[in-house]
Amino acid sequence: MPPGVPSGSDRLTVAVDATPLLGNLTGVGRFCDGALGALAQRPEIDVNAFAVTWRRRRRLPPLVPRGVRVDQRAMPARPLHAAWVRFKTPPVEWFVGRADVVHGTNFVVPPARRAARVVTVHDLTAVRFPELCDRSTLGFPHQVRRAAAEGAWIHTPSRFVADEVVAEFGVEPARVRVVAHGIPGHGAPSRLGLEAAAPGARPAGPGTGSGSSGASPPVGARRYILAVGTVEPRKDYPGLVRAFTHVAGAMGDVALVVAGADGWGADAFHDAREASPFRRSIVQLGYVTDDALAQWLAGAAVLAFPSVYEGFGFPPLEAMAQGVPVVATAGGAVPEVVGDAAVLVPPGDCEALAGALTTVLGDDEARAALIERGRRRAGEFTWEACGAGLAGLYTDASSAR
Repeated sequence: MPPGVPSGSDRLTVAVDATPLLGNLTGVGRFCDGALGALAQRPEIDVNAFAVTWRRRRRLPPLVPRGVRVDQRAMPARPLHAAWVRFKTPPVEWFVGRADVVHGTNFVVPPARRAARVVTVHDLTAVRFPELCDRSTLGFPHQVRRAAAEGAWIHTPSRFVADEVVAEFGVEPARVRVVAHGIPGHGAPSRLGLEAAAPGARPAGPGTGSGSSGASPPVGARRYILAVGTVEPRKDYPGLVRAFTHVAGAMGDVALVVAGADGWGADAFHDAREASPFRRSIVQLGYVTDDALAQWLAGAAVLAFPSVYEGFGFPPLEAMAQGVPVVATAGGAVPEVVGDAAVLVPPGDCEALAGALTTVLGDDEARAALIERGRRRAGEFTWEACGAGLAGLYTDASSAR
């Protein structure tokens, strides 16, 4: 066994908040799923997943990857979150038993009696762009600032976010650790791809279909641009619709498919779609399972990722892994994540976005080069590396207690 790796009873017991696994998986849920699957393979880590919920806690055991145990008392979300905001009690050990480390995977880490605390900060949207956030999200900076002041270690998925955390919260850089995510569905045992599709979650819409060659474009279109993610202001789908209108005006055989359910502020997207003369070529699928998403990616001509700001960004890497070229905005950590494997344009610049999409759709040589670079770039992000990085973070956090 490598030096520094505990053995037998010396294994670190890590309590991980897996609440994001309940319900439809967002980006945070995908991180939890992939990270838990990777951590379950680490010989030095004993993983106990828990969910901060009263009624839904019994749904968690079948959702966690093999090798992860679920051993907890009921944790009623509202009273606990209210208590954790105001006080340093009740400690997480009351609900999960002894732990060396507790990891809050979504901006909030419970107080602990003896366990070291780690909190994942996915981005600082609530600080940089509060107008793009709902009320619950706006409370995250206070929770992170307080946890950091109490000695919690910070995990971020990118150097961009790590630098923002240090600057915004005054955290000692040594207590901020960058550990990148892997790619959903690639490289670590997990539940992704194993769950049955929920009713209505399979590809649906005009002219759609499924199969190994990917989903079919809407009727009247030969190919489609795909966008993936919840319809909310931070994703700037209204801007994408305006860019698509330019593209469709120049290329009549293309459609826009949005794989994402409505979030808050979705009316702006629907208004933009209704205002477009090509609205019949714009299809919103709603939430899709990972199996269905893989089919839609396989059939896409290009992935568009027009976000105003991102702390990481799964969809570009998922597209690259499937050989789909990517056009994205240079918002937040996106340039760090995609490297030279995507065409980047300024956030909010609809004309630049339309021009980049038109080039990728019309230039076979540029398209082939993007696909080749994308496959190489996607191969650099693995859940095995994520698990190793988190295990090292837990060891350091525990040793510093």
